[in-house]
Amino acid sequence: MITALAHSWFLCARLLRNLSRQPAWIVISLIQPLIYLLIFAPAFKSVVQIPGFGGGSYIDYLVPGVVVMTVMFSGAWAGMGVIEDIHRGVMDRFLVSPASRSALICGRLLEGAVLALIQVGIIIGIGWLVGAEYPGGLLGMTVLLAVSILLGEGLGALSTGLALAARKEETLIATINMVLTPLMFLSAVFMRLELMPHWIQSVARYNPVEWAVSAGRGAMQSSVDWSGVLWHAGYLVAFTAVCAALATQAFRAYQRSV
Repeated sequence: MITALAHSWFLCARLLRNLSRQPAWIVISLIQPLIYLLIFAPAFKSVVQIPGFGGGSYIDYLVPGVVVMTVMFSGAWAGMGVIEDIHRGVMDRFLVSPASRSALICGRLLEGAVLALIQVGIIIGIGWLVGAEYPGGLLGMTVLLAVSILLGEGLGALSTGLALAARKEETLIATINMVLTPLMFLSAVFMRLELMPHWIQSVARYNPVEWAVSAGRGAMQSSVDWSGVLWHAGYLVAFTAVCAALATQAFRAYQRSV
């Protein structure tokens, strides 16, 4: 176990060094969230006046959704790095090295968690600058970060498994785009579920993005329903565990094929 953890950190450090050579990538990954915070939020701030929305500030409502959305996208594209390693022969070299096999997946997921920490910190800071308030304080922000990372790790594991199975960028890109868009819009990222059609409300109950948004947004309130937060967090833990198991099976299949 100690060896696997050490190897995971070494492989994570390798990916972080690659990231440090391309710091502009972090900025690029935040362009879409910034558009939502700086343009979308002011443009649609009046939606809080719709009966049933509950009032309040739309920027307060939107920030947790944007945080979850950003980490979701970052995690879901983790498989692209796996395909690059496969095509460059890096993965095969790792397989003939003493590196822990579990670390080959966990190291990439750990790098995703570090990246999520950076992204979430920046988005929360920018949200505060444009007027968002966080009644839940540091604890609420920590919960929002935790559930976002859980979602990102689950999608990252799923993306890794798909990459190991498909081994083609075109297939992975098409699959991820097909999955992410429904997940995002069949949730309360931008609008309260109570104002959506009943069939969307029904589907959202089984949507991991909705679990993360509900838990994170709930923890950011001044009065927190911790039972609801913990239930949704538990669902995310189960989702991440299932995705990790699928990624492990895909990795074993890849090993047998080389």
